[in-house]
Amino acid sequence: MSPRISVIIPVLNEEEHIADVIAATRRAGECEIIVCDGGSTDQTIIRANDADLVLQTKPGRAAQMNAGAAEATGRVLLFLHADCRLSEGFHQAILSALTDPKVVGGCFQQSIDNKRPIYRGIEWGNAQRVHWLGWIYGDQGLFIKRELFAKLHGFPPVPLMEDLYLSKQLHRHGRLTVLPGPLMVDARRWEKTGPIRLTLRNWSFIVLAHLGVSLDQLASCYGHVRRH
Repeated sequence: MSPRISVIIPVLNEEEHIADVIAATRRAGECEIIVCDGGSTDQTIIRANDADLVLQTKPGRAAQMNAGAAEATGRVLLFLHADCRLSEGFHQAILSALTDPKVVGGCFQQSIDNKRPIYRGIEWGNAQRVHWLGWIYGDQGLFIKRELFAKLHGFPPVPLMEDLYLSKQLHRHGRLTVLPGPLMVDARRWEKTGPIRLTLRNWSFIVLAHLGVSLDQLASCYGHVRRH
């Protein structure tokens, strides 16, 4: 019997983390696991062999996740970044939430693995963003019914903020929920850039995109076009 939830993991050069995220997802709940590799040059594909399916796709996170969704057999899709870990029982929580006909999708409350107080503020702010604006970032564990995902034509083919654009569309179709989870998130991105700097950069990109700056121009601000 096909699993009711498919977990889709887009990756690029995640050899240090991919085996762990697959094992942690298996322990957390019953699901199908699909790894979508966007052109890794390390051992990511080899170390992902415990996934139900490993796809080699075009580079770009949107393209990777759309390819995984096209192969998924679950009636619910959950998109999981390689630096995130699901809590035990996540699948029951999702299925229970979706019994409410007004709920069309959602994500999880984050738990960033750093004790600095600023991260508690980031966790709170990210949850409030979903509650008030309906904007979900990829590191919050976006989930959606597969049928609605297809109706919305999946993630748009953009170099960044694909998760934000899809969740905004999703929000127009019904209510988004933030499940308690938590979703464990590695603090490495914030620690590398600085939590305040990274948060401000993310919000500035949203503002600039709203003002008409092209996403290709914004992607170049990373120092390179994001590939995953």
